Amino acid sequence: MEKIIDEITALDQKLFLFLNRLHTPFFDAIMPWITGRTSWIPLYVFIIVFIGYKFPHKQAIISVLFIIAAVGAADYVTSGLMKPHFQRFRPCHESGLAGMVRLIVNCGGEFGFASSHAANSFALFGSLCFILKKYPFIVCLMLLWAILVSYSRIYVGVHYFGDVLAGGLIGFLISVTFYKILSITLIKFKQE
Repeated sequence: MEKIIDEITALDQKLFLFLNRLHTPFFDAIMPWITGRTSWIPLYVFIIVFIGYKFPHKQAIISVLFIIAAVGAADYVTSGLMKPHFQRFRPCHESGLAGMVRLIVNCGGEFGFASSHAANSFALFGSLCFILKKYPFIVCLMLLWAILVSYSRIYVGVHYFGDVLAGGLIGFLISVTFYKILSITLIKFKQE
């Protein structure tokens, strides 16, 4: 089992180094902004306003609370539970990769598995899949956005591909789980 884990780790490092070295001056300039925590506040405000405009008041409030809960849970699972448990170093903190990582932002915390940025982005995307299913163009744009934000973490040098993949899957699965719970709760509430 240990040999398999070592092989997966080596493959993940090779894939990271390949993707991390695909740099251009244009993307070097915009990727730190794309990966920034506050860069997307206007998008989040737009989503809230759009939901408030398109849905009845009570449904809009429930939808926004659902999004907040899904993203918050995704962040907690990755940052609060997984990173301290697995203690997998970020590539920029990995001594075996010293001098090979192209780092264009602050490295951040010591551990990187799983990526909270990817989890949060895909939790938001997953939530919007259910809430905005009548607006597939917006949902498709949000998928591209989630992929871009997730990839930015590799590009700037702070996460392996495996960190991002795991984070994205966790975020999406949390949004699906929360939606199922919300649907069951609302059905029971309507029956009473």
